[in-house]
Amino acid sequence: MPFGTKPGADGQPIDFNRVYLELIKPALEDAGFEVFRADEETRAGDIRTDMFQELLAADLVVADLTLDNPNVWYELGVRHALRARGVVLVQGPRSTSPFDIYTDRKLRYGVAAGAPDPATLAIDRAALAKMARETQNASTRRKVSPVYTLLPHLQQPRWQDLLLSGDNEFAQRYEAWRSRLEVAQQKHRAGDILVLAEETPVRALAVEARFQAGRALMRLPQFTFALEQFDAALAIDDEHLGSRQQRAVCLGRLRRTEEAREAALQLTEEHPQDPECWSLAGRVEKSAWIDRFREPGEPWTPGAFRDKAALEDALLAEAITPYRHAFATAPNHLFAGINALTLNTLRAHLGGEHDPAETDRLLAGLRWGIACALERKPKDYWARAAQAEVSLLCDSRAAVQRDWRAATAAAGRDWLALDSSRQQLQLLSGLGFRPEETALALGIVEGELRRLNPPFEPRQVLLFSGHIMDAPSRPEPRFPLAMEPAARAALEQALDRLGAGPEDIALTQGAAGGDLMFTEAALARGVKVVWMQPLPEPQFIESSVQRATNAEDWRLRYYAARAQLAEPPRSMAQELGPPPPGINVWERGNRWLLHTTLAYGPDKARCVVLWDGGGGDGPGGTRHMVEEIKRRTGRVQWIDTRRLPLA
Repeated sequence: MPFGTKPGADGQPIDFNRVYLELIKPALEDAGFEVFRADEETRAGDIRTDMFQELLAADLVVADLTLDNPNVWYELGVRHALRARGVVLVQGPRSTSPFDIYTDRKLRYGVAAGAPDPATLAIDRAALAKMARETQNASTRRKVSPVYTLLPHLQQPRWQDLLLSGDNEFAQRYEAWRSRLEVAQQKHRAGDILVLAEETPVRALAVEARFQAGRALMRLPQFTFALEQFDAALAIDDEHLGSRQQRAVCLGRLRRTEEAREAALQLTEEHPQDPECWSLAGRVEKSAWIDRFREPGEPWTPGAFRDKAALEDALLAEAITPYRHAFATAPNHLFAGINALTLNTLRAHLGGEHDPAETDRLLAGLRWGIACALERKPKDYWARAAQAEVSLLCDSRAAVQRDWRAATAAAGRDWLALDSSRQQLQLLSGLGFRPEETALALGIVEGELRRLNPPFEPRQVLLFSGHIMDAPSRPEPRFPLAMEPAARAALEQALDRLGAGPEDIALTQGAAGGDLMFTEAALARGVKVVWMQPLPEPQFIESSVQRATNAEDWRLRYYAARAQLAEPPRSMAQELGPPPPGINVWERGNRWLLHTTLAYGPDKARCVVLWDGGGGDGPGGTRHMVEEIKRRTGRVQWIDTRRLPLA
């Protein structure tokens, strides 16, 4: 928009700073946006670089076309050229409408005495807020830019490609967020990813974060909770291909076969040249085939499923076709190729119709693809695993042993990758395929898995939230020291009712009062306790341990319990970075605890609270924790401090 006071179409001056401050900014804030104008940039540097970055990264751009200002038109053109949506046009009084956007929807606002017209200001604000919300919430299939509307096959750049070279504020915020997300992924901490997903600088990053959270949850595996993340991503961008693909995988793993099949079919129709979509369709059909002859959790006894699987030849054929199509579309897609070859070979093994020449063609193509992959990256586990599976299908026992040992060596202690290979070998074993060779390969993989530490899978996750012990200066007692004996006994009874033991994990902060008493009782029962603290530990001790009544005793108990923890306390500042502006660190800490608990699986969540029932309803508080756990599992044990006796 123009800055300062400029003559309008009738020659009368218009104060555009007042238009911004009285109309545009409050209207957008009412719609829930963080509002920024280019002249508010105070950092030293190239203002054009900062303006370009903000123009491309913003979720929404508002352009004021009251005047034919060349800078405004140029900036609007840049946005239209590189982003397909997220633009709102406004204009004050003018005698003509520019031809280029004559048909575009624009919000017209009133001006009187060179400023927003007081008679229409409230109406104009409400209309702009409504227009902004509708633009933001509109389907991503609805394109605002005339460039993308007129060129339907033009693809807008990925948001990662819209990061400018050089130093600018948005790039710094993005890089800090991205590096924290990457660390959370490497540590397989879906709870961390879920918190970061709520704190993304722009909506485009929120889509990516929800997608990555879903992927992390699938690896746990928590398919119901993962499905929620993909749905959340698609609520923002209903065309996000990765989320659509993984959503279909989740549906298949949850045995919602028809929904998964329909989702996969739609993807192949919309993206007929995308091998990943075809491979996904094969995966859905493969899971449906397996579900027909084996119940979930049923052990893979060698040869036990051969006869039942042989009766499902039609479903097996339905799985082979999309895998084969994916491999034909992209011969470097080894996952599709090895599945097409393996299922084709199994079909012959089970007595179904098959074309030996087709198997030979798949084998030849796959050998070439694997050789190329290993030439590029000799330690690529998935290429090594594909080579090992090829050997199991058709090579000698010696080759099977050699290639599976090479594959496990390339895994680099990746337990989840090896477990994926084990599942494929268990399928071959259960169908009685080459029993000796399959047993040999399975023994190699399982032997390597035994040498690694599998991801800890708790039986139940005990989330504690409760009051800190009152400080001596607290005017109205809430949790006085005299209540400690009764509270401690109630906590022990709650853990006994839950059968808490070494197979469980407990999450809390470690503050004086409820946290420490809960920790002590859980440790006494062999529970793995993890402290997740919203502040760096020295600050946390100062604010949440040292200020309680009888502080020195609590400090000693804190360090005694800390020495028994399986790992040092996790610091939110270190794991997630500083909170975004306006985010309360304590509420953020509670959300961190809640998301980490749910990431293990909502069905495992057990909440214990030492609470007087008060507090607000905002996200992150004890009330929010209780309501969220109740909504998902109903497993909450509430110790009401109002009913506890004093010693």
